[in-house]
Amino acid sequence: MTQKLVIYNTLSREKEVFTPLHANHVGMYVCGPTVYGDPHLGHARPAITFDILFRYLQHIGYKVRYVRNITDVGHLENDADHGEDKIGKKARLEELEPMEVVQFYTNSYHKAMDALNVLRPSIEPSASGHVMEQIEMTQEILDKGFAYESNGSVYFDVEKYNKSHNYGILSRRDIDELIETSRELDGQDEKRRGVDFALWKKAAPEHIMRWKSPWSDGFPGWHIECSVMSTRYLGEEFDIHGGGLDLLFPHHECEIAQNTVATGKQSVKYWMHNNMITVNGTKMGKSMGNFINLEEFFDGTHRLLDKAYAPMTIRFFILQSHYRSMVDFSTDALHSAEVAMRRLLDASNNVANIPVSESSTVEVKGLRQLCYDALNDDLNTPILLSHLFEATRIINSAIAGTEKLSKEDIDELADLFETFLHNLLGIEDNSALKDTSYQAFEKAVNMLLEMRQEAKQNKDWATSDKIRNDLTEAGFTIKDTATGFEWRLS
Repeated sequence: MTQKLVIYNTLSREKEVFTPLHANHVGMYVCGPTVYGDPHLGHARPAITFDILFRYLQHIGYKVRYVRNITDVGHLENDADHGEDKIGKKARLEELEPMEVVQFYTNSYHKAMDALNVLRPSIEPSASGHVMEQIEMTQEILDKGFAYESNGSVYFDVEKYNKSHNYGILSRRDIDELIETSRELDGQDEKRRGVDFALWKKAAPEHIMRWKSPWSDGFPGWHIECSVMSTRYLGEEFDIHGGGLDLLFPHHECEIAQNTVATGKQSVKYWMHNNMITVNGTKMGKSMGNFINLEEFFDGTHRLLDKAYAPMTIRFFILQSHYRSMVDFSTDALHSAEVAMRRLLDASNNVANIPVSESSTVEVKGLRQLCYDALNDDLNTPILLSHLFEATRIINSAIAGTEKLSKEDIDELADLFETFLHNLLGIEDNSALKDTSYQAFEKAVNMLLEMRQEAKQNKDWATSDKIRNDLTEAGFTIKDTATGFEWRLS
């Protein structure tokens, strides 16, 4: 492989040259959605972040097994060990079977991800489909003395684990302090310490989702599912585990503890976390009134939106920031993303309109390695986009006649956009879908503009001006060029 990818490892807090455990084969696990509600902007960022990584690893020659789970059981309301199961609650309120809720919102998630051009993972397992394995891993942790049963539930003993291991290895939390402050729970809770977490929960009588286990009729805890499914499909040791920064503690910290006890290994070589999205500087949440699901973006129905935004605009908006930086959503930011993306797509479409010269007056070939350098530097998509904007400047200058390009360089620019904008960043030109209706639409507009060109040649200015004015009034932007014309919808 000619390209060397450097990624930031949350575990070491350093950038490291990516070296897979097994030659050219890469195992990657990413925490997927909890399917009890509509997919939202918070779902889009990790999906797009690790879609870029998935695409790039394959592009530079790796065979990737990408596993992204579906959480459909055990995810309680406070994301820890108390409260009602979110899917069970939704099923009870809507008088549905829990798996009806799961199927409906899984379908919604897939539909939204398809619209965002997020590639499907290699394997998409669900927690409910691996309950027996979760029971087995819980029993294994019990047998090794790092868990205890209490009133039909099973909890991981963090204090005991921390004496021989480091429970804060990923999050850098002061676990001794957490354990100390949790001692006040003694006698008030079935857990020995507040920091202990559930491997198995005994189900209350009203709890819908339940399975038989050696300890009780109940359901698995939240954290155990990812330990089971990641090692089930990727082995006891694998390359990359990804997810949102909000999962770093306690979810991913708990996974490390479970894996270390059950397998004798930490399992994951590289931990990667994308940062969060805020809305107008405020954390996104339903109680704040700024919670926007993806369907509302696509149809423009949320009160904070001024119009509908295409899925590609959302994708481009997210890619404008580095995955480890905070992103603040606003309508102004979306407008800017929309305009910037259109510039790149127009440039990609206009490469064919560049006049061919015998030689070039501008350097083109170096742009390709600059684009690779950006992705090799911890998937730096903003820097990659800046190089594509430089390519756009060159294309526009060549069409305007201020620069000259050879056929070889024109072909290089066409391939540059195809490789990096379309294939690796996954940006599609949805304003130019290659279906029958669009082809007919495109032919009709081109026919009118060719009639206008003919009218100009015949000095029939009245006809020429009428065609231009009518198209402008209909919402088109018309531009005369040295080789003819360009047009786009305003």
